[in-house]
Amino acid sequence: MKVLHIDTNHSCLIEGLAALGFENHEQYTASKEAILKIISQYDGLILRSRFPIDKAFLKAATKLKFIGRVGAGLENIDLEAATELGIFLAAAPEGNRNAVGEHSLGMLLSLFQKLHTADNEVKHGIWDRSGNRGIELDGQTVGIIGFGNMGQAFAKKLRGFDVDIIYHDLKEIPPLAGCSQVPLSELQNRATVLSLHLPQTPETKGLVNTDFINEFQHSFWLLNTGRGSAVVTADLVRAIEKGQIRGAGLDVLEYETSAFESFLNDSNKPEALRYLMDSNKVILSPHVAGWTHESHEKLAKTVVEKIAVHFGISG
Repeated sequence: MKVLHIDTNHSCLIEGLAALGFENHEQYTASKEAILKIISQYDGLILRSRFPIDKAFLKAATKLKFIGRVGAGLENIDLEAATELGIFLAAAPEGNRNAVGEHSLGMLLSLFQKLHTADNEVKHGIWDRSGNRGIELDGQTVGIIGFGNMGQAFAKKLRGFDVDIIYHDLKEIPPLAGCSQVPLSELQNRATVLSLHLPQTPETKGLVNTDFINEFQHSFWLLNTGRGSAVVTADLVRAIEKGQIRGAGLDVLEYETSAFESFLNDSNKPEALRYLMDSNKVILSPHVAGWTHESHEKLAKTVVEKIAVHFGISG
């Protein structure tokens, strides 16, 4: 079977598929229009997020049997059309869940201990011990929304701390030691830390808005390493200004686009984004929570393993 790769990935992906007997072709710079002209030749497609895979694209891929998405989410693929056409989808959340868990914990500890502000001040000649006095994580109640691979990985990283871990998920999740599944209302009543690990869906878009925040009984810290669309940035800023949200660690942003780097430097950027970039109560990272050196390889290996299992092939 012929496989088309349209994004670069760890070399073990092509090597692994070749060992399984697949013929690999690489087209990393061709436009979507150019890919459309040749996709009918291929049985498999490997990608990250270079462009959306819509129904028209899938219908043109008349031989396509599988898509390997080297990442956790599938929101860039028309899932309904893929299902109708019998196309197997292999995503790889298992490949970067540990990285996301560690990144989330790192952001949380940095917020609590003011490591980001202390580092900046010392490097600028400011020695302010009182102003950089931190807060301990022990005794906090950490609420997790979205308890799949990423949410559970974060919960496991918290086990070394004396914290209460509660989570809300639309699905019934098998029990995880030290964690309790609760209704959303209970999470909002109890949580002093909120960590989002949600896919991008119509239901999750704009979830964290003013009405949602107002339901919390305690001021809280917010972490988002899932999808930026889950948080209404302007409402987040207002909540920080009012003290409802004490600080935020954001690996993803509502404004992300494929050309996000140039957008960051745009003088016409939204005021809410400008606030986040200037605030010492906010830590930002460029959508890298799941993108470590180790996960780069594990993501690729996970996709290969899932394809091998699906087709009953051993290397």
